[in-house]
Amino acid sequence: MTTFAEARRRSDRTTVYLLLLPALLPVLVLSVVPLLRGIYLGFTDARAGRNVDTSFTGVENYRELMSDDLFWSAFRIGLVWSFGVTILQFVLALGLALLLDQPLRFRGFARVMALVPWAMPPVIVGIMWRLVYHPDAGLLNEVLYRGGAEGLRHNWLGDFSTALPAVILVGIWAGMPQTTIVLLAGLQGVPRELHEAAAVDGASAWQRFRSVTIPNLMPVIIAITSLDFIWNFNSFGLVYVLTAGGPGGRTMLPMLFAYEEAFRYGNYGYAAALGNVMVVIIVALLALYLRRRLREANA
Repeated sequence: MTTFAEARRRSDRTTVYLLLLPALLPVLVLSVVPLLRGIYLGFTDARAGRNVDTSFTGVENYRELMSDDLFWSAFRIGLVWSFGVTILQFVLALGLALLLDQPLRFRGFARVMALVPWAMPPVIVGIMWRLVYHPDAGLLNEVLYRGGAEGLRHNWLGDFSTALPAVILVGIWAGMPQTTIVLLAGLQGVPRELHEAAAVDGASAWQRFRSVTIPNLMPVIIAITSLDFIWNFNSFGLVYVLTAGGPGGRTMLPMLFAYEEAFRYGNYGYAAALGNVMVVIIVALLALYLRRRLREANA
């Protein structure tokens, strides 16, 4: 026999589900359903066009993908881009966060200004940096010319040897503010008493940073570097505006390659298979990374 308390609990659970429903429906419709649809398309020969028959092909797309040299080239470039941007972004952001954590004049203004690149849409950032890198009238070449280094003027985005480093620099500039703010919040959570006790014991600034700051900041470091890696590996808009994958595919990231397959060549099934593989690879890399960092943190 159902008691009044059990009936009340059931009623409360029903109310909770009803309250969550408006928030869950957009997630279900805009995220879960497209994800499942994309997974399914990866096992078909879906193509662009009206009244085009789609049939189930099993793992044929994945077999073709494993032997696609263009895919593996894009994957290697994506790893160089992701690790390069994530690591350099973290190092520079940590230095800036340590600086902004000091009692400096106009510190509040400096913190606001540090957020400016993050507030700009990737398309605007890409257009702005294309103007900076412009081979004839760009700000960078103009500065080199006026500084007496005319021989260093270059077509930064059009040269095979400099395109990827130039794009990586833009990625660092655009993504560093969010990493800086997160690390700054973590630094402010480190107890000041620990630094004072270490200073009393004669520890230098470097020793306090290594023995006090980093261990307390490790959970934040693991979280933000993991998110940065995912964001960078899935980058599309910024690099597309800067180079569209050129020159000669030297900046062709995996998501750009998938975009080309889907919307230029109409190979929806093949592009969906590529996206599925990217998800698996990202999850595997993050699992290895997080396992290692958590093991180091708990050592």
